[in-house]
Amino acid sequence: MPNITVALDAMGGDFGPRVTVPAAVQALSHFPELKVILIGDRVQIAEQLSLLGYQSNSRLVVQHSDRVISNTEKPSLALRNSDGTSMSQSIDAVAKHEADACVSCGNTGALMALSRFKLKLLPGIDRPALISALPTVSGANTWMLDLGANVSSDADSLFQFAIMGSALAEQYLERSPRVAILNIGAEEIKGNDLVKRCAEMLSQTNSINYIGYIEGNQLLSDVADVVVCDGFVGNVCLKACEGTAQIFINKLRSSMMASSIKGWITRKLFSGLFNDLKTLNPDQYNGASLLGLRGIVIKSHGSADVEALVNAIGEALHEVKRQVPSRISDRLEAVLLERHY
Repeated sequence: MPNITVALDAMGGDFGPRVTVPAAVQALSHFPELKVILIGDRVQIAEQLSLLGYQSNSRLVVQHSDRVISNTEKPSLALRNSDGTSMSQSIDAVAKHEADACVSCGNTGALMALSRFKLKLLPGIDRPALISALPTVSGANTWMLDLGANVSSDADSLFQFAIMGSALAEQYLERSPRVAILNIGAEEIKGNDLVKRCAEMLSQTNSINYIGYIEGNQLLSDVADVVVCDGFVGNVCLKACEGTAQIFINKLRSSMMASSIKGWITRKLFSGLFNDLKTLNPDQYNGASLLGLRGIVIKSHGSADVEALVNAIGEALHEVKRQVPSRISDRLEAVLLERHY
């Protein structure tokens, strides 16, 4: 029997029900413990279910919503006019304990604002932060935050990000994560006052395994498990990494598919490498978690395809099973107690 319910914003993202509905159906086949509440336009959802030859049932419930928050709507406006939207109803399902987590491909700013308003922040947290895993050369993951929930942050917020990121990563690693701050150099004298102040706070906190600064060229080198930065820097770094990986994969795929002698040679020499490079595909790491809330909210890429969105739903399941908000709250309490004494 299903024991984890995910509220899925069926109208969010670039493709809406054309992706969200097939992803929900596919996720149900992958995760036997899953139940999905599909929230959006009932007619559009029914059309997609019909194309798939699938009907709503006890594991796939459709909840009608006749309004959508556009990708261009400002968070402040979305917050005032959110009633009846698919995103708002998805978050409400978590707030009302009708769902264990919410997944949306919609407007990031609106999702952050609505989640913060409806679910509230954990005690000791000033701002939520987006976190996601990045692949590394060793095959392990590095978790990076903030990825765009906040354009700018103060030192206290960066410190809180480090605590939250460490608590999340620990649920995957089952050991104390190595925490680093992204900086323009590894030397202690480098960086602005904000970064230096955060570094000082982390170095004085024994319960956080702080290892110092790292530079941008070390992000995928497996030198740290958690990398902390403000949302502007994090979002630019994430998009740059994803774009570079996608260009490289596409170039190699194009060469391998060529019908020329060059294509034949490329297939012979690099087919194994191409399979390895698939681990760099950003779709496999789709699903950024909005940490710091009294509930679980997962932000998917707006351009996510079915496979990518299934991965985001899988991330929601993992965080529910690991009770991530409670883990973060416990870690915060321990750190605050340590700093007090």
